[in-house]
Amino acid sequence: MRTYGLEGKVALVTGGSRGIGRGIAERLGRDGALVAVAYARDAEAADEVVGTIHKNGGKAFAIRAELGAHGDADALWAAFDAQIAEHAPAGGVDVIVNNAASGLFSELASLTEKAFDEVFAVNVRAPFFIVRHGLERLRDGGRIINISSGAARIAMPEIIAYSATKGALDNFTLNLAKELGPRGITVNSVAPGIVDTDINADWLRGNAEAEAQASSLAALGRVGRPEDIADIVAFLASDDARWVTGRVIDATGGSGL
Repeated sequence: MRTYGLEGKVALVTGGSRGIGRGIAERLGRDGALVAVAYARDAEAADEVVGTIHKNGGKAFAIRAELGAHGDADALWAAFDAQIAEHAPAGGVDVIVNNAASGLFSELASLTEKAFDEVFAVNVRAPFFIVRHGLERLRDGGRIINISSGAARIAMPEIIAYSATKGALDNFTLNLAKELGPRGITVNSVAPGIVDTDINADWLRGNAEAEAQASSLAALGRVGRPEDIADIVAFLASDDARWVTGRVIDATGGSGL
């Protein structure tokens, strides 16, 4: 596997304790970045990710910040600031990966205002203000990578609010790329399809019919894996992607073509 030289870089990955976020954190750590693994509640899982990165020769630390409430971005950066000097005396960050997200399975008729507000708080407001408060820490030439979803471009009424959050995130990407371009900062979205993670385990794993159905949606004929997404993020975090910005990178394996 190709590795990208991220030595000397600092990366923050939200939702880094499991699933796609874990894959991203471990991949960036393997490529040489110091990784801040941000998690909401499961400290044990976050510590396991940090341990895996250390075992593979990388550097990482865990920070707790539960997203979705007012002030959550401030709390996340406060937790980051409290530890970064111990690991990187110069401070600052080079790569911000907005991966943490909340799912919501609800059609319009059954969607409550409370549920709508909650999913937008985690999936939209949190990334907005993580970036807003992170700009003073983000070095010129840095990277912002937002984890979107293929659902933003495919009609799926059963997850209408969730899909809308990812559409908003893609628009955020577009505008940030324009605003931060003069600083050499690239901003891109990565849009996965169905990925074999814990959040999909209940209906996907051990269910041959469900897996076959999910696989049939992708032109490449299988369900995605966390490493499929992590490898794309690693490229976007690297200098090789210096001329790519303001894009939504489809990572669905060709779903909905």
